[in-house]
Amino acid sequence: MNYTLHQLQVFLKITQTKSITKAAEALHLTQPAVSIQLKNFQDQFDIPLTEVVGRQLYITDFGKEISNAAENIINEVNAINYKTLSYKGILSGKLKISIVSTGKYVMPFFLTDFIKSYSNIEFEIDVTNKSKVIRALQNNEVDFALVSLLPHDFNVEAELLMENKLYLVGNKDFMEHYEEEVLEHFLLNVPFIYREMGSATRLAMENYLERNNIKPISKIQLTSNEAVKQAVIAGLGVSIMPLIGLKNEIEKGEIMIAKAKKLPIVTNWNLIWLKGKKMSPVAQEYLNFIKSTKEYIHQTHFSWIDSH
Repeated sequence: MNYTLHQLQVFLKITQTKSITKAAEALHLTQPAVSIQLKNFQDQFDIPLTEVVGRQLYITDFGKEISNAAENIINEVNAINYKTLSYKGILSGKLKISIVSTGKYVMPFFLTDFIKSYSNIEFEIDVTNKSKVIRALQNNEVDFALVSLLPHDFNVEAELLMENKLYLVGNKDFMEHYEEEVLEHFLLNVPFIYREMGSATRLAMENYLERNNIKPISKIQLTSNEAVKQAVIAGLGVSIMPLIGLKNEIEKGEIMIAKAKKLPIVTNWNLIWLKGKKMSPVAQEYLNFIKSTKEYIHQTHFSWIDSH
């Protein structure tokens, strides 16, 4: 056996992406270079690591075992590098955060100055749906998660970042015919645009409609906040959406807020972590940063929300 650390890194990325092309993109290498590294790595084993069925690349059971070993080796090498920097008095390591999709409008502002201050820290930020965010946190795969609704089936600690306001919104044509006085009857004849099942935004909207006995005539389900936004602009229907992602569209008049009783729905953006978790030095430093700067970040970047 004479495989290199680089071959382990390439093979691990292939197993994670299940694609030589995607692995090449992630590693900033050419596709032929990745293919060569995979072949050289495979030549050192008598048992296949991968197989191709049709045009799809699959990882064999043996390949999965080698992938797990490769990940452990790479993590240990990284730990050595981090410890070396630590002895020099340089904060280093990896910070992993999982973010619900709407949180992409929030989290960058709570990361920028920290990233600028610590150039030796690696950041792994995953933007996905709520169920995957919660699962990653519960499995202790990440240091923090950003959510608008706290989980209730396991214990977490939380740092409140800012309010999350959700409003009933439609486009200009919709607002020309909107009548707040007969809201319940008016909305019975308007299609509602929903997020996918498991979304905190969808849950908030469904609870609002149920409490007010509003049963839409038709539903359109879309899998991202951006898709819902574009559908509202196009006039496909109305939705209840977080204000945080609508700043530009409201300023342009493409989306308008419809006044309605019991709105906005107000939740909170929370940075959460497992209760009792032993934090790494990087994670602890980031939490300290959040606590000391969150008010400044809110006033600098999100004060416009307070006027709504």
